[in-house]
Amino acid sequence: MRLEQMRARNADQFAIHSKNGIDEAAYVPIGGIDQWITIRGEDRANPVLLFMHGGPGDVTNPWAFAFFAPWEQYFTVVQWDQRGAGRTLRKNGRAIAPTMTIARMAQDGVELAEYLRSHLHKQKIIVVAHSFGSMIALQMIRSKPELFYAYVGTGQVADSTRNYSAAYDALLRKAQAAGNQEALDELRRVGPPPYKSGEGYRVQRKWSNRFEGADQFLYGTIGQMLVAPGNSVQDFIDDEAGQMLSGETLVDQTTSLKPQDFGLTFAIPIFFFQGAEDFTTPTELARQYLGSIQAPKKEFVAIPGGGHFAMFIRSAEFLDLLVKRVRPIALKK
Repeated sequence: MRLEQMRARNADQFAIHSKNGIDEAAYVPIGGIDQWITIRGEDRANPVLLFMHGGPGDVTNPWAFAFFAPWEQYFTVVQWDQRGAGRTLRKNGRAIAPTMTIARMAQDGVELAEYLRSHLHKQKIIVVAHSFGSMIALQMIRSKPELFYAYVGTGQVADSTRNYSAAYDALLRKAQAAGNQEALDELRRVGPPPYKSGEGYRVQRKWSNRFEGADQFLYGTIGQMLVAPGNSVQDFIDDEAGQMLSGETLVDQTTSLKPQDFGLTFAIPIFFFQGAEDFTTPTELARQYLGSIQAPKKEFVAIPGGGHFAMFIRSAEFLDLLVKRVRPIALKK
């Protein structure tokens, strides 16, 4: 079957047919530039959920159609190609690089939340943030808590200054428990961070992905991207270009951030649904961070398996948590 046929098949299979459903994809003026968003859901009466992708620059719009389809029964799901990523980069080009700061992107997120409230006629929205996206989303909810019902972090960044060292220690313990001599040898050869070259970080990433079961998932997203409705090879090119530009401009802005920089006091409920063995944004750091937070409600749930990508690899469990613990907050308002 040709890629065009597979895209057409998926477009039909994942189409929104319900009378009160919504399926929109468009550029929206945000922060002085046009930014790409998609909005999908089976019932406009459902709570609106804004998903903040990680990376930086690792857009989900091109490949996550099948993962988010079950969510669309309970939420109106909004995906956003952040400044400098995906189709937003395609529209604006690399010239926007000087504007790519955490503060500016958090303000973009606030403007998007305000647009969604108006466009979808909602009082507030829910925000779910993965990995790098959690750093932006926390700034959003600190600055404008009145726009949001609740925050859900997964692959939650908790302390950039300790992230790699904590991950290294956790990887060593995992390798020892698993009796994986190859992992032990490689990790001991590069030693603990910080590293003078990229090799140490590559070794950590290799074994993080291996122990989390992320390799197969990540390869699978490429296949999903190629057969996603409305996609072309250009979306793959945009994704790669966005991750490269975002890495160049944003990573150095985040390496010295501590819990107090992300925020310790919040006015809305805070949930961390973290992979029980996340070796990329270590589970224990996220647990400690939530313990230091003051909020009207807070809850930490460790999801067995899935690691850093638990929301996708254990998608059914993650959705169940959203439906049972977060959705009711929006429904009772």
